[in-house]
This record gives sequence, C-alpha cells and structure tokens, in this order.
Amino acid sequence: MPPNAWRDDREFTMTFEFKQSGHLNPTLLNPAARIARAGKLTGRWLNTNAETQGIAQITIESDGECLRVSFVGVGENGPIDWPVSVAEPLANLEEEAGQLTAALAATFDVGFMRSETYLRVNKGVLVLVLFNTFQDDSGRSNYVNREFYYRRD
Repeated sequence: MPPNAWRDDREFTMTFEFKQSGHLNPTLLNPAARIARAGKLTGRWLNTNAETQGIAQITIESDGECLRVSFVGVGENGPIDWPVSVAEPLANLEEEAGQLTAALAATFDVGFMRSETYLRVNKGVLVLVLFNTFQDDSGRSNYVNREFYYRRD
C-alpha cells in the first residue's frame, strides 16, 4: 500500500500521557514486592462460563521467588493440560486499586500456537486476556479473547 493511501488532507494530532516511575507507588517498583503482592492471584480458578470452549481452569502458584501459571483447556476428547509457564509480575496501574495490586503476564508456546496471556483480579474475579497467534501455517485467524474466573481453592 502506498504510504499515504489511507490519509486524506486532514491533520491528526494525538496526545499521550504516560505514567512515569515517579508516579507509581514505590512498592510496585520492587520486583520482590510485586511477587508478594501477586500472591492474591495464587490458587485455583474456574471459568465462570461452564460452557466455555477455551480455558476451563487456571492455577497460579508461587514459591516466593517466582510465579507459575498453568491452564486446563477444553478439548474435544476431554481436558487439555497446557505447559506450565513462569509468569512475570506486573504493576497493575488502576487508580481505584490504589496501585497496590498486581497483574501477571505469561506466555505459552504449544508448537502450533503461541499464547500471550495477561491476568489480574478485578473485584474478586480473575480476568484472563488471551492473545493467540497460530504458527502452523493452517490459515486460522489469530485472535484475542477475554474470560472470567472465580476462585476455587
């Protein structure tokens, strides 16, 4: 596509405001503190949609130094255990949470598909955002999905 094929004669101006590390609660800048805060995410979580065709269960575990995430997916012939992924704790920049919560990022590579996942708790519900990219030349469309989970320890 030519560089200006989508442009017309109008000028567009965008303003972005980014958080600087100085704006964050200092606790969230410490990686060990992020892992400790992410402890609220640990446990076994079940999908709120019993009819899901995606991820039925999420387990998040901590050994004090790192967090591990595992999924159980829904398969045609029964549950599918995904490989375990070491998660990266993230600062969750929600103002209503007082910046004292955590989120997780975990990547899964199952050969034919790569999944980037982001998890956080919102009002007691675990929210999973899943970006799936197919790597097998099958022609399937990559997609994003969001699902919700309740704690079941």
